Amino acid sequence: MALGVGEHMLDSSRADILEAAAHCFMERGYSATSIDDVARRLGATKGRIYHHYSSKSDLFADVFRFGMEMNYKAIEPLRHSREKAVERWRKMAFVHVVQMITKRQFQRVVWEGVEMHLRGATTPEQRTVFADLIGSRARYSDVFRDLLAEARDDGDMAFGNLGITNQLVFITLNSPIFWYSPRAGETEGYIREIARQIVSFAMHGLGMKEGNP
Repeated sequence: MALGVGEHMLDSSRADILEAAAHCFMERGYSATSIDDVARRLGATKGRIYHHYSSKSDLFADVFRFGMEMNYKAIEPLRHSREKAVERWRKMAFVHVVQMITKRQFQRVVWEGVEMHLRGATTPEQRTVFADLIGSRARYSDVFRDLLAEARDDGDMAFGNLGITNQLVFITLNSPIFWYSPRAGETEGYIREIARQIVSFAMHGLGMKEGNP
């Protein structure tokens, strides 16, 4: 089971709504997105959305939640392997970057949710929900942080302050949500090569040797 995240079973109707909403929030931002926008993207009535969500805020929170659950699911098989910490970190970083590219619409919502929380741009009702979501994201980050510490203790990484390093590394690994744009005809191999280059860049900053995720 993922750290702090329960199984999030979705029927096809809710999955379609979350996908449409994620694209709308990514393209317009939370404030400028309306339920009407999501309904148009979905090709459905607002009633279909309100059947599952009472408000735009509830919908945004569920997109955030689902984005984090995707991330936990992606790294779960790797973090429990018997490989050295440096190899687990390398492979987890790689799948994380692939998530930032292939699920960019959800990951931009996670980023915006964090920004809203930090700015205090949430209602009292939202704060409790967002605090839980931010906690889930922090625990996810801690999985990587713990592996960084273990790899440094093993002599496989060389860096200074652990907290600062983890933050800087995540800025690098998360960067595709800001600059990546899909290209017509791009292949899985193309996406993997982008991810490999990003992880390689992060590795050099951690004093790691080159390798293939």
